[in-house]
Amino acid sequence: MVIRAVSRLVAALVVLVTVTVSNPRAFAQPAQAPLDPALVDDLVAAYRTLASLNVLDAFGHVSVRDPRDASRYLISRSLAPESVTAADIVVLDLDGNPVDKKDEGKLLYRERFIHGEIYKARPDVNAIVHSHSPTVVPFTVTQAPLRPILHNAGFLGLGAPVFEIREFQGADSDLEIETPDLGRALAKVLGKEAAVVLMRGHGDTVVAPTVRDAVYRAYYTEVNARLQLQAMIIGGPINFLTKGEAATSNTAMLRASARPWALWRAKALQQGK
Repeated sequence: MVIRAVSRLVAALVVLVTVTVSNPRAFAQPAQAPLDPALVDDLVAAYRTLASLNVLDAFGHVSVRDPRDASRYLISRSLAPESVTAADIVVLDLDGNPVDKKDEGKLLYRERFIHGEIYKARPDVNAIVHSHSPTVVPFTVTQAPLRPILHNAGFLGLGAPVFEIREFQGADSDLEIETPDLGRALAKVLGKEAAVVLMRGHGDTVVAPTVRDAVYRAYYTEVNARLQLQAMIIGGPINFLTKGEAATSNTAMLRASARPWALWRAKALQQGK
């Protein structure tokens, strides 16, 4: 019986090898669907929009999680945001490595670990903006917390913790997130609920469920910082949004962000024609 069973197994293996050799596609993995051009356009529009709104300058970057594979994300190669085109978009894994061979050797953002490590830590996040938003920076180096003063910025009610890189890198770093360890530390300070993490002497990183909402939040983080600074100059106690008002406004603005996004996206993509 043993001999007969072995003979059947050998025969089956011969058939398997024969089929594979004669038709190698028989057991091939299905090809991955191509990138949705509309998603690529969204990302290009995000870069150009935030540059036109003076949230990004020649530095900063935007990413969106790959809807085909949650362990990957789309981002531009290292390039000034205003100059980004569809041809500049690359797909990286969550460790910051190019997925496609054609992208190997391209210059990538040194701080791409911000994106990969946050995507690892926050499955609810599908888009990220890292900027040096100018009016936000003073709130990273003073004792004044950034809090929602405008209903459009209700998401700040989820928290805006400050990442102090000295706690992880000592007193002689360049303040940039250039390693996976620093990316993980930043993601830990961001936490499980906040939409914004401030980066001392550096800028901020904003997260959202969509690239549309990430652009909206990055812009209104800057707007709220500007308005809060003006209120502080006027003096006296500031009447911030309550926790409930912030939460309700955040929900409402997630629905309403489609309106400014339609305008911003159309303008941004028109610039490239």
